[in-house]
Amino acid sequence: MEQEIGKVTHYFGKIGIAIIKLSGKLKIGDRIHFKGHTSDWEQAVDSMQSEHEAIEDAGKGDVVGINSKDHAREGDVVYLVTEE
Repeated sequence: MEQEIGKVTHYFGKIGIAIIKLSGKLKIGDRIHFKGHTSDWEQAVDSMQSEHEAIEDAGKGDVVGINSKDHAREGDVVYLVTEE
């Protein structure tokens, strides 16, 4: 099952970081799914930063940066993948 939790607002290609504006909660260890026009992959959240500080979790309205295993694009939707 998947629930939308944010959108990619920027991608830093040289360092592989996706900036996501959250519309839901996200924490380290969560499994997420990037989906867009040419994007479609899942990955685990292994690190997350806000304002250049490492954080464990974030919520609605927060803007976070996470390591992205593939090339994310502005506008890609990010979903939280759950087992339910």
